[in-house]
Amino acid sequence: MSSGTMNTQNTGNITGKLGTWLMIIATAVLAFIMLVEIINILFYDPFSDEHFLFKFAGSLAGVKISTLTYLMFGSLLVALMMGLPLAFVTGGLGVAFVYLVGDSLMLNIIPSRIFPMMTNSDLAAIPLFIFMASMLERAGLIEEMFNVVYKWMGGLGGGLAIATIIASTILAAMVGVIGAAVVTMGIIALPAMLKRGYDHKIALGSIMAGGTLGILIPPSILAILYAVVAQQSVGELYLGSVIPGILLSSLYVFYVGFRSWLNPKLGPPVPEEERIGFKDKMLLLKDLIAPLILVFLVLGLLFGGVATPVEAAGIGSFGAILVAMKHKVFSIATLRDASVTTAKASAMVLWIMFGASVFVGFYILQGGQDFITESILGIGLSPYGVLLLLMVLLVILGMFLDWVGILLLAVPIFIPIVEALQFPGLWGFPPVPGEDVVLWFGVLYLVNMQMSFLSPPFGYALFYIRGVCPPEISMGTIFKSSLVFLSIQAFGLFICVLIPGVVTWLPNLVYG
Repeated sequence: MSSGTMNTQNTGNITGKLGTWLMIIATAVLAFIMLVEIINILFYDPFSDEHFLFKFAGSLAGVKISTLTYLMFGSLLVALMMGLPLAFVTGGLGVAFVYLVGDSLMLNIIPSRIFPMMTNSDLAAIPLFIFMASMLERAGLIEEMFNVVYKWMGGLGGGLAIATIIASTILAAMVGVIGAAVVTMGIIALPAMLKRGYDHKIALGSIMAGGTLGILIPPSILAILYAVVAQQSVGELYLGSVIPGILLSSLYVFYVGFRSWLNPKLGPPVPEEERIGFKDKMLLLKDLIAPLILVFLVLGLLFGGVATPVEAAGIGSFGAILVAMKHKVFSIATLRDASVTTAKASAMVLWIMFGASVFVGFYILQGGQDFITESILGIGLSPYGVLLLLMVLLVILGMFLDWVGILLLAVPIFIPIVEALQFPGLWGFPPVPGEDVVLWFGVLYLVNMQMSFLSPPFGYALFYIRGVCPPEISMGTIFKSSLVFLSIQAFGLFICVLIPGVVTWLPNLVYG
């Protein structure tokens, strides 16, 4: 072994030991501080100046909101950069700042923030939709659906990429969870496209862009959370996101088809001998009957006002079990695996909700909402300039935080800002009615989250696809493949801003 290698190993060992000792010391100091504070709470009057050794309660009581903003969000950024989980960072920092700014009695704000969320019935739809997605994935439905669309579209230029996008759109209307969609379509569709000599950027981009449609198209789980936080109707938000979702999917298909028409080498069609006739194509459609019935049943009951989101999700979960039985894959083991996946995902979402609710709720209580609103509106931008600033901030946040964290940290602060503005329309296009602003902004937010999933360098979809790519495809190629589809998403977002009726027409038609 060379001396250079040994020096590197020694340096690594020293650094590792130093980090371990620093962690031990920090933990001991924190434990000592907590012990002292517990003694203060138990044996000393919280309204007097008497204390044991020292007292941190209320030590930041006189801090201005501007300084508190830097302290709270700076601490959050540092903790996240250290790799600590968001679910516990937000809640832990929220509790710490409640205690430092107030006192032990002020900690009562924590149950008062969490309990209303625990009693919100709409949140029960989240685990049910996650279970529905898990069960359908184990039923092999995704592979079957791609096979049908692939047989129909394979003869076209770019047909496999178009089939991927269409299958992802149908999948988004069934599950509302995006991680599984990107990974599964990557496992199924990517080898088929690479085998046919597809351009890597079109192959990868169509999988990532199609897979992220689950954020926007109902029954999106993110839309349920937004509706809860913004006190918006889930049904209206679902209806508002239907046309933008179909619009984006159509733009992806048009781009792939147009590029493949200009240069057939980018997306060569399936050879003649592998194509099937029209009769065989029609026979294949029977494989889509069960999932499509399930989609129309769930969304139809929801949009028609017959069922609440929780009831529709319950029917969807039961329907997913029936689909699994039809495919002869249902068993106790399958049910257990789907239930465990559901429990893990739901627990993650709820813990982030509780922690972020305490963190943001306390910040707003201290006047943070007014400070942020005055700061942004005081810049002197037009309403659409402020909207653009918020959109850019959401995309930037999406590079570092997951979608639940962004929703719960940013949206409660952004919504009052948007509500305070009037949007008279751009370049002669219709204005946004005041009663539709929160709904309109909600769909813009969902499109933004799609963009954040594709945004280099930390977009989640980029790393989902990396896990299933062959080693010869570099991370640089994955980044480049996302940029064109990111531009298409930005164009779709611009259309929703320019023509608000794209979002508001369907909810107003159904609900009046």
